Amino acid sequence: MRNSLALLGFTALAAGNAGAQNFPDKPITMIAPFPAGGSVDLIARAVAQQMSESWKQSVVVVNRPGAGGNIGAEAVARAAPDGYTLLMGTTALASSPALYLKLAYDLTRDLAPVSLIVTMSNVLVVHPALPVRSVRELIALAKAQPGNLTSASAGVGSSNHLALVLFNTMTAAAIAHIPYKGAAPAVADVMGGHVAMTFVPIAAAVAPVKAGRLRGLGITGATRSPALPDVLTINEAGVTGYEATSWNALLAPGATSRDLLLKIQMAAADSLRAIRVREILASAGADAVGGTPDELAGFLRTEMTKWGKVVKAADIKPE
Repeated sequence: MRNSLALLGFTALAAGNAGAQNFPDKPITMIAPFPAGGSVDLIARAVAQQMSESWKQSVVVVNRPGAGGNIGAEAVARAAPDGYTLLMGTTALASSPALYLKLAYDLTRDLAPVSLIVTMSNVLVVHPALPVRSVRELIALAKAQPGNLTSASAGVGSSNHLALVLFNTMTAAAIAHIPYKGAAPAVADVMGGHVAMTFVPIAAAVAPVKAGRLRGLGITGATRSPALPDVLTINEAGVTGYEATSWNALLAPGATSRDLLLKIQMAAADSLRAIRVREILASAGADAVGGTPDELAGFLRTEMTKWGKVVKAADIKPE
């Protein structure tokens, strides 16, 4: 009996290795858990196209927005662990465990880390008609009209929502939160004058800021963005110590074999080295990172702790 079990185990291992060696032999789906037109979509498509060229096999980006990115994440968590369904995850993955009491998946069990892809800053933008031209003026207006100013986000627990929470906490501005299903519709409503402001990924803000349809007031990260060089950091603009960055990472279903994870990670690393991809990322205000599955696993644990504390301290609830 033991010999039979050992033979079965060896056969399964050999089959798994053979699958990894032949991978990919059919199209791959990369789920972007936010709508088309936002930074997650842009970054996912840039990476997917380069991976397609490397593998000589299509990597198709599918947008599955909703519930702060959790609909897309759950779809990947429930997919077959064969490497053919991937997730371009976001900072929302780290805040969701603290935010949702009955999350339909467990990040550490049901999703397997592949590689960190990029880190990036958001930019605080306002509608041009809002009578403010600096972060200090925005804070003054918010305090003069408590609760009247509104800020759009890509959803509860998204990086731009967390950036607002941190901003309110550090300035006592009391700006109200309006969640959307992604950065693109949030930015559209700010440009339309329906919402006063948003903390938006730089990728989604560069064109409208340069066109005068939005006014950039502050970068959320520690340094200014080459994509918007004239916009101060929020720290420089007067909120001392303010810093909030976001990220995108590639993940697979939880039971995916390590051989497959490493093969996907190598393709992602090759993609991030491509000049065309780096140019797209730079124009979006994103910094290519890369790294191993183990490095991403450690990073996710740190991020879950960090943003979990922010969610609980601010008593954020799903809306």
